[in-house]
Amino acid sequence: MSNRLFQGVIHQMRDAIDRTFGVIDENFTIIACSELGRVGETVDAFSVPVNDVYVASGMTFKNISTTQGAAYVVFVEGDDAIASKYAAVLAVAFSNIKFYYDEKYDRSNFIKNIILDNILPGDIYLKARELYFNSDVSRTVILIRAIETHDVSIYDVVQNLFPDKSKDFVININETDIALVKETKPGIESKTIEKLASTVADTISGEFYVHVVIGIGTTVENLKDLARSFKEAQTALEVGKVFDTEKTIISYDNLGIARLIYQLPTTLCETFLKEVFKRGSIESLDQETLFTIQRFFENNLNVSETSRKLFVHRNTLVYRLEKIKKITGLDLREFDHAIIFKIALMVNKYLKSNPIKY
Repeated sequence: MSNRLFQGVIHQMRDAIDRTFGVIDENFTIIACSELGRVGETVDAFSVPVNDVYVASGMTFKNISTTQGAAYVVFVEGDDAIASKYAAVLAVAFSNIKFYYDEKYDRSNFIKNIILDNILPGDIYLKARELYFNSDVSRTVILIRAIETHDVSIYDVVQNLFPDKSKDFVININETDIALVKETKPGIESKTIEKLASTVADTISGEFYVHVVIGIGTTVENLKDLARSFKEAQTALEVGKVFDTEKTIISYDNLGIARLIYQLPTTLCETFLKEVFKRGSIESLDQETLFTIQRFFENNLNVSETSRKLFVHRNTLVYRLEKIKKITGLDLREFDHAIIFKIALMVNKYLKSNPIKY
């Protein structure tokens, strides 16, 4: 990566410096040069004083200071005072560029290791101090998943939406998932984060015609809990895929009973359904009946309001509810029975999603 970093800077500088110049690595190989043909050449081994220049064979050399020490050396054609000044200026420029690049790369990699649980908890704060990383601020993990094939770099799109790389980190998880670790204000409301996520989804779908779903973890106050927030965002997407297929933004905080059902073993769910529907299978209910049940729940078990919304006579709705009671043994007009039936419908939906559980 360093050779591309240095070569990019050299390409921009070569018109301003009327001499051949470049960078040599620790193996004394030219890894970047204003004359591309010389890249890959090996020079004779030598040692450059840390705070001085070194002149040999008509060339001037100067160490590039990096966070790992002087691993690179800049060279400039010529052995005069001008060459020495060029070498000194280039060494400072390359040193600063490499420092900021290393800092950015290490920080992003550090965050990625935390959310993927690839770093020991005890090492987190040691590494944070090393990188001058603010450990005790509020952060939320937002997981963005593309649900269709596309040619758009969602990573670049999200990077452009959150350009402050000292506070917000965009992490490429796999070919479909991008994690945004967003610094947030203490005590921020979940609705505010959901609004932010909605803006991201609208931008991606509106400008690039790529449909995404977004899972939001809980806001955490320290670095070690970022892994939990990431797992919560993953869970939100998985649960949403089963129970909230119409939603684009799914927050872990709002999963409710769906989260509990998702975490149950399938064998326990199957046993529950058998116990609830002793008289008859849930499969015996036709689509019209299931639609009636859904509307009845949406209208808080209110017979009059539901019949009005369904455009049917009140007695017709009562007849349908009696039919359901006869088939299942559950009277949906009774709160306890309605709760059991609602959960049973969700459990059945969960089992139909073919979860891989023990």
